[in-house]
Amino acid sequence: MTVERIFDELGHFKRYQARLYFAAVFQAVACGIHYLASVFLVETPNFVCGAPGNITAVLYDNITGSSLEDILPVIGSGSGGPLVVRTAEGEQWELSRCRCALRIKPKDFIYEFSGNKTVRECSGSFVYDHTEVHQSIVTDWDLVCDREWLAKLCQPTFMLGVLIGALVFGDMADRVGRVRILMFTSLCQFGLGVSVAFSLNYFFFVVLRFLLAMVSSGYLVVVFVYVTEFTGIKVRTWTSMHVHAAFAVGIMVVALTGYLVRVWWIYQIILSICTSPFLLFCWKFPETPFYLMAKGHFKETQTLLETIARINGVECRLKAEELLEAEKTENSKALLLQDKERPSKPEKKLSILDLFGSWRMAGRTCTVWAIWFIGSLGYYVFSLGSVYLGGNQYINLFLAGAVEIPSYLIGCFAMDRIGRKKTCAPALLLAGVACMLIIAVPADNNALAVVLSMIGKFAVAIAFGLIYLYTCELYPTIIRSLAVGSGSMMCRVGSVVAPFCVYLADVWIYLPQLIVGILAFIIGVLTLLLPETLGKPLTTTLEEAESLGCKKKSKKGAEGGMELNQSEAAKV
Repeated sequence: MTVERIFDELGHFKRYQARLYFAAVFQAVACGIHYLASVFLVETPNFVCGAPGNITAVLYDNITGSSLEDILPVIGSGSGGPLVVRTAEGEQWELSRCRCALRIKPKDFIYEFSGNKTVRECSGSFVYDHTEVHQSIVTDWDLVCDREWLAKLCQPTFMLGVLIGALVFGDMADRVGRVRILMFTSLCQFGLGVSVAFSLNYFFFVVLRFLLAMVSSGYLVVVFVYVTEFTGIKVRTWTSMHVHAAFAVGIMVVALTGYLVRVWWIYQIILSICTSPFLLFCWKFPETPFYLMAKGHFKETQTLLETIARINGVECRLKAEELLEAEKTENSKALLLQDKERPSKPEKKLSILDLFGSWRMAGRTCTVWAIWFIGSLGYYVFSLGSVYLGGNQYINLFLAGAVEIPSYLIGCFAMDRIGRKKTCAPALLLAGVACMLIIAVPADNNALAVVLSMIGKFAVAIAFGLIYLYTCELYPTIIRSLAVGSGSMMCRVGSVVAPFCVYLADVWIYLPQLIVGILAFIIGVLTLLLPETLGKPLTTTLEEAESLGCKKKSKKGAEGGMELNQSEAAKV
């Protein structure tokens, strides 16, 4: 493209682009923060029903105390039996998580009781263990027992907001500009993030988090476009993939803040102001040269080009009007050439069905969609589920973010050295094997389970990071945006499904990782059937895209035939 001359002349990633890139990516940390903040916002501590009366004595097996608050931290969350309490009125109650039972005419205050009991549901009064979780939305609004589903609904509704926000703000960025959307979503992330901390009830909390998800997703989608349009093709793979690294830093910030702050509304405020310095200088961000030229703003484009040249220490010999005219000329020539090649074919309106135009393309599309889906599903299952693996939940979540950074470095290196398919397929297979090995982990070996889970997260992050570029290269120009857009939708579906998959840990603690592992292994095998695109030019027609990975037929015979014809012609 002619506009790519901008980077050939002014530098693909010099001082100006570096400053702008790291400033824009800094706010992506906030996206990672808000996406994973619910891990500790909806944390449920150990709890039991409250006794109807003043408690004078508490008994659990051979442990005695004078209050529930004294006993709950001792017995932990894995208590198998109820707590027995005696009230000032002389009644004896057996208290469990969601039920309580009144002993009928007990003789002694003992733990084992074989007499009659009157069982009833909790009346809405609960006692929580505040040793680890001082205050969460669960303890504030009693989101336990028959209201437990409300707590579990928080993350799926957030991910639904992510899906809608990607659609809304991605389209708006093409209409009103990238910078306006970046500024708007950044301001809203701060405002809505702080507002969540002052939610009066569960309804306001969910609505504000839903809106926060929309703007966080909007920023993340648009910042990818923004940094891509400011960096040259030589570094575009690295710059686009390492936006994910900033997201991973956000996960680590959540883990650190969750460890230091155990009151949910203070925790939410601190997370929301972490990236607030960005608001002080984001209003100085320039619009991208691609967008300015597309809208015909030649004066602003020329000023921007001269600014980039001055800061990068090079001479600006580019003229915005000339670049646009040259681009129009190239496009016109390409259209004329296509018209000459296909004079009798009317222009066809493309739809998602064109992704399934042949058996080869249908198989490719299903595999690509599966990679998008498992990439997102695995990413959030490993991140959200890390706190349930046993051991220190804060360290687990921190590691889940930390392993991503080397994964993107290795992923970028491998993509450019051994190829896209040879990087994606082994990564998915490694994730599958690591997760399925969790079956063999002894119940008391939490450390090994965490290591295997982190290996799975590391491998899935590689596949998740490269699939955007790989999808672009697998499809022709006429349906490339459609392919990436549909793949992104599958990605959002995976993110919505992920929280429900994490909740399967209630059935078996490692079941979410096992499900992801099996799917990742199957999809990794299917990925081996995709064509390699490293070093190959982007295709423009469906026929060219279908021929990717196919051996060129009779090329040698054709060359031999040409040589034979030439020798015969020489004889004549």
